[in-house]
Amino acid sequence: MSNDESAQPQEPVSVYDHLAHILDLMAQVSWAKLGLQPDIMTGKIETNLAEAKVAIDTTAYLANLVDSQLDEADRRRVQGLVRDLRINYVQKTSEVGG
Repeated sequence: MSNDESAQPQEPVSVYDHLAHILDLMAQVSWAKLGLQPDIMTGKIETNLAEAKVAIDTTAYLANLVDSQLDEADRRRVQGLVRDLRINYVQKTSEVGG
């Protein structure tokens, strides 16, 4: 018998773990659409506030779905992330509008 760890029975990944991964990805997309980070596919900084709003709203929705599964530190981190995205969106929209 091999000592290969992949031969060990694995626990199935919970839906909450998948959602947390998607939440992190959507947060990255949100920052990119705000023009505050390079796009993960192109490496370019481009602002699209309409898409940023959708990405931020999706991030907030996912945060709400996983909230009950998070410990207090992760809950604060995720809530802070959503708050920061929303604040930056408001700042960016006021720059464009004003």
